[in-house]
Amino acid sequence: MKELWIEISEDLPEATRQSLMAAAAEAADVLVVSFRDLNIAKAFKKPIAGAFDGADIRTVEFVEPNVMVPAGVSSEELAAKVTVNSGGDEAKVTKAAKLGSKYVIIKCTNWKTIPLENIIAKTRKTSKVIVEVSNPEEAKLAIETLQLGADGVIYRPSRTEDITRVARVLKEEAVKIELAEGEVVRLQPIGMGARVCIDTCDLMRPREGILVGSQSSGLFLVESEATVNPFVEPRPFRVNAGPVASYVLAPSNRTRYLSELKAGDEVMIVDAEGNTRTTNICRVKIEWRPMILLEASSQGRKFNIILQNAETIRLVTEDGSKSVSEIKPGDKILMRTEAGGRHFGMKVDEESVIER
Repeated sequence: MKELWIEISEDLPEATRQSLMAAAAEAADVLVVSFRDLNIAKAFKKPIAGAFDGADIRTVEFVEPNVMVPAGVSSEELAAKVTVNSGGDEAKVTKAAKLGSKYVIIKCTNWKTIPLENIIAKTRKTSKVIVEVSNPEEAKLAIETLQLGADGVIYRPSRTEDITRVARVLKEEAVKIELAEGEVVRLQPIGMGARVCIDTCDLMRPREGILVGSQSSGLFLVESEATVNPFVEPRPFRVNAGPVASYVLAPSNRTRYLSELKAGDEVMIVDAEGNTRTTNICRVKIEWRPMILLEASSQGRKFNIILQNAETIRLVTEDGSKSVSEIKPGDKILMRTEAGGRHFGMKVDEESVIER
């Protein structure tokens, strides 16, 4: 789990500092303050970092050739602070890690991603890298860089909602989706339609795809084009998702229409076990193609999906996947079902909606 360090500025009004302290007590892992205050320590009840005697984590400025360790402070309590302006400063971070600092707090002034990639690669398994960020977008970049990401971020908020937004980025856990088997009961080729290909910024494996359907209460796991076939090169970044009116499951358990999606939007990738991850869309391709309607029954209810009628379009099953050109009544496919309705994509359990 990534660590969230919150630094509260002394320059803020007292009322603001108190409200930030309360929010930090709920969301933060470490509180950074500039002076020792017993009242703060009692209220926070988690590690407190600072450059003063008695801090749980003692912050020190890196001074060459060594990190200057205050008397009586062990490396296990030490956080070396380094400002990275150039490649030479990256070496300071590496040196601080080798000297035994448990944490290295870095501030990248100009370039951010490349220095962070280099630092993560060089300090992995020696020190925890904590990056100063100024907004949730920078926090997301920091924890995802080089796939491993920084070990945490340090953030100086001015409003309580700022803490909530950054905490949501760091603490969001991968969602597990419960999938069920649906039995195919009918297939019907239909006419031309405007179908959507979702090209993502990620690469998917066989039995991974996106949940799509004609009803928000019944979504089918449509596989990416990762499966090898004799006629077309695999496109593991793509899901041929169906007509523009279909629903797609998006992050935060919201549904969207395929027609709404565009480059930069987030979409949820799901595998056959219900594991999920979030990626961004590179582009959305809408083209007119012949379509096929597939109807399936699950838990006593019927649901349908419309897809392009082509061999490369596949639905995920318990033991693999099947092309819509091969599926027949009686076959089992994986899907997600739910009760209740949706209002602008948000789930409303008490609402009754009929979609046929």
